[in-house]
Amino acid sequence: MNFEFSDDEQQLSEAVQRWVERGYGFERRTAIARAGGFSAEAWGEIAELGLLGLGTSEDDGGMAMGPVAAMLALEALGRGLVLEPVAAVALVAASVMAQAPADVRANWAPRIASGEARVVLAYQERAARYKLNRVDTKATQAGDAWTLSGTKSLVTIGDQADAFIVSARVSGAADDAAGIALFLVERGASGVKTQGYALQDGSRAAEVTLADSPATLLVAAGPAFAALELAIDIGIAALAAEAVGAMDKLFELTVDYLNTRKQFGVAIGTFQALRHRLADMKMQLELARSMSYYATLKLGEAPDVRRRAVAQAKVQLGNSARFLGQQAIQLHGGIGMTDEYIGSHYFKRLTTMEMQFGDTMHHIGEVSARMLDTAGVFA
Repeated sequence: MNFEFSDDEQQLSEAVQRWVERGYGFERRTAIARAGGFSAEAWGEIAELGLLGLGTSEDDGGMAMGPVAAMLALEALGRGLVLEPVAAVALVAASVMAQAPADVRANWAPRIASGEARVVLAYQERAARYKLNRVDTKATQAGDAWTLSGTKSLVTIGDQADAFIVSARVSGAADDAAGIALFLVERGASGVKTQGYALQDGSRAAEVTLADSPATLLVAAGPAFAALELAIDIGIAALAAEAVGAMDKLFELTVDYLNTRKQFGVAIGTFQALRHRLADMKMQLELARSMSYYATLKLGEAPDVRRRAVAQAKVQLGNSARFLGQQAIQLHGGIGMTDEYIGSHYFKRLTTMEMQFGDTMHHIGEVSARMLDTAGVFA
């Protein structure tokens, strides 16, 4: 298997890294977080890099460079703790929009790729507990028109988005996957209310309430659930890549600190016990990196294979992020807990990531459910 990246992929990764290092420093990120967790100015700069077209086809005005290029770009964004939700719009929402009717796709896909329109997935509900098939939001049809009623939680930049891709029930019981369809609802439509708030890591989300809000059908019931699963799997693979970038940078910060901080006249990084802990951190980082690659490479596989791969990656992500984050804080000592030091923000970001798209325990169950015919996780 060839693990070398193409010239285009490497150039994209380097371009994003340069922007992160020169244009998205800790001070700017802190200011964005204090202002609400989203910057339209930074979003425009991200659009100029072409990142918002990563998941949109060239016919629809995107780059369509593939999942590996997206993975490398998100690793670079993760190193800089970029708050703006590139993956949520450019990859997750774009994957659903690619299956929309031609007229809807022609209207929205090019604007998503250019950064003009911010469209995000709204699927989480309070009673669902990470189960995609548990949907209480109702869709009602009158002739050719649809209206939606319900509440979606933790919608990424929900009060800053232009439109939402909403999972809603057209038939069946509350957990019937076959009765779920996907709709587009504009934030300015009647009956739409949003309540924004900051998450623990400084990023932004919102509660979105729909009351007989007009909607456009994107994917009909039946194929819609498969489209939703694919979008979530793409989101998990993207999250894993971003987490690897964050862990890589946090590990680098820890190594630098241990080589700078002195006790008894020598750098504490020379102490054997601490070097052993660094070695354990590096091992967890590389385990997470390998599983990020694994999840990305499996996105084109059959749904059952893909779903198990991303669940495995999410389990490793949770374990590695928790271990590496805790070790980094302990090795830094008191400064690692302060809001003024960047290391604490990496730990907050990794902790938030562990809860997104299903926590570690949820995905252990997902992996277990797909191991009925084998005794090995990777068999």
